[in-house]
Amino acid sequence: MNDELTSLDIQKMKDELDERNKLMPELIEEVKRTRAFGDLSENFEYKEAKRAQNKNRSRIRYLEKMIATAKIIGTDSAADEVGLFDKVEIYIPEDDETQIIQVVTTVRCDPLKGLISRESPFGKSVLGRRVGDRITVVVNDNYSYEAEIRNITKSEDDGSAPLRSF
Repeated sequence: MNDELTSLDIQKMKDELDERNKLMPELIEEVKRTRAFGDLSENFEYKEAKRAQNKNRSRIRYLEKMIATAKIIGTDSAADEVGLFDKVEIYIPEDDETQIIQVVTTVRCDPLKGLISRESPFGKSVLGRRVGDRITVVVNDNYSYEAEIRNITKSEDDGSAPLRSF
């Protein structure tokens, strides 16, 4: 299955990929430099240099795969329904709490900052809904909860949500 990403997601990935590719010669040189410190079994600097190099290579592979396999999606939605990057005020009766969330692509989600993935149970439940709609968010077979959409603020992807770094 291809990841569904926006053109801005892809551009952010390409930019990061360029930066990481530019960084690689420095990391290789650092490995060479620290290797000369002596016994590799007790050489902390060498181990850290190798770790940084491997982490960078891993991220490069991840970004290349994501760019190559991504399916580009649009962000358009009707004026009165929740779409990608819209800010949504929701009320959760179970907690008697109101929250403002923004539905984003999976590679830019950060639930602690209110950036909810469109692929998450909540994101799937809220996309395409309108003010006043009550939704049921099915978390798993044993737990679900109700929420009500109180307000939708139409928004565009301003690029401020960073890519997740895993």
